[in-house]
Amino acid sequence: LRPRLWAGQPTSELPLPDVSVASVRLSLLAFNLIFAVQNLLDLAFLWSGGALPTGMSHAEYAHRGAYPLIATALLAGLFVLVTMRPDSTTAARPAIRQLVYVWIGQNVFLVASTMLRTIDYIDAYSLTELRIQALVWMALVAVGLILICIRIWRGKSSVWLINANLAAAAAVLLVSAAIDYDRIPSGWNVRHAREVGGQGARLDLCYLFQMGPSSLLPLIELESRPVPRGLPLRVMWLRNYQMDRLEAWQARGGWTWRGARRLAAAQRAVAQRGLPRFEAPYRNCDGTVPRDPALTAAEGR
Repeated sequence: LRPRLWAGQPTSELPLPDVSVASVRLSLLAFNLIFAVQNLLDLAFLWSGGALPTGMSHAEYAHRGAYPLIATALLAGLFVLVTMRPDSTTAARPAIRQLVYVWIGQNVFLVASTMLRTIDYIDAYSLTELRIQALVWMALVAVGLILICIRIWRGKSSVWLINANLAAAAAVLLVSAAIDYDRIPSGWNVRHAREVGGQGARLDLCYLFQMGPSSLLPLIELESRPVPRGLPLRVMWLRNYQMDRLEAWQARGGWTWRGARRLAAAQRAVAQRGLPRFEAPYRNCDGTVPRDPALTAAEGR
């Protein structure tokens, strides 16, 4: 797509307005000062292991770091495109180049802090597909920032920078197409749940229910481990329910290679561990038996 999107040779520049050396220098000084304040706060509250400010939860702290990251990444890329073209006056000034390197380095540190916020959030709550994708996005942002440094250092063009970022994004999409993002959080939450002696959040069976057959093998692992009273029967039901769903999908036109491998692995594990196999009746998503609506209504009166 590159020749159609950006005509000309790979070394050609985009037609962007020029800016003065003084304005770029002042902007970079202001950017570095603002980012230094934020990074120092992260060092004090995040990297040092100190307690969060009073009244702030892990969720709020993580979200405050994730959302501004999008704006700062776009700002860094746009600023470099406009002010640091290889043939520009600003790019030829060593002091300005050093300020850009420092600013981008602070951006990379901000990305690392945001990833650590997200990891702390996962430890306090649980792992989900969206949180994995957030970490992947942050890693992609870090790659983009590093590409900015390479672009300045090697004197590459703006077109090169855009194409390199598109190539990185395409590589992430290509790899992600082969990853089962539901399987990863299902296994992590089972292994780190408090019910099995882990340090994570309490086990959410409804979340495992929503993950579909992706949670099947983690459920087999959970069923084979000692868990608190009342949980084994619910896990057994959910595991059989997910096996029923997977078998139905594979037999009724929804066959996939991944599904076939998962079903075969589940059948082997069930046979080797001697787990009961039955057709799961209807229940709530957490494995509890639904109450009679008439009885519930009578109790409410």
